[in-house]
Amino acid sequence: MMTLERIHKAQQAWGDGIVAMATAHLHGGDYVSIAQNHVETLYAYGMSTVLFKPTLAAIEQFRPTFEQALSYFVASNNACLEDTGFAIKGWTKVRFENADILLHETTALAMGNYFFTPLEGNEVKVEYTFGYVLDETGALRINLHHSSMPAPSEE
Repeated sequence: MMTLERIHKAQQAWGDGIVAMATAHLHGGDYVSIAQNHVETLYAYGMSTVLFKPTLAAIEQFRPTFEQALSYFVASNNACLEDTGFAIKGWTKVRFENADILLHETTALAMGNYFFTPLEGNEVKVEYTFGYVLDETGALRINLHHSSMPAPSEE
């Protein structure tokens, strides 16, 4: 069953995974294994279609495969040559601000902003929509991930 608490825990796990990859990369750790675990445990690759449109993808905008998702996060496998490793850019914190969460029995949608804090400390705001499904064990998996930079302000 989907609950707000489960969605919040899944979002925390996603943010913690990004920080873990960045920290491991910074300290010469095995950030690729952390990224593989992140994608394997948090996304629905292998159980369903995953609609993944990462923030900074321009040439290969959509990432329907595990290998392409991994490439986006850590640029380790040459699956998408434009990738430089979003998750290894030195992020020290990730926080979610949900605009809304729609819960159904076995699916959920969440939309809002998430904020990435780099080593320098100024948060980077990114807009997101995540879809969640339950796997055969009842764990939440991401089957929709769309994120983009906010439109420039007219001010």
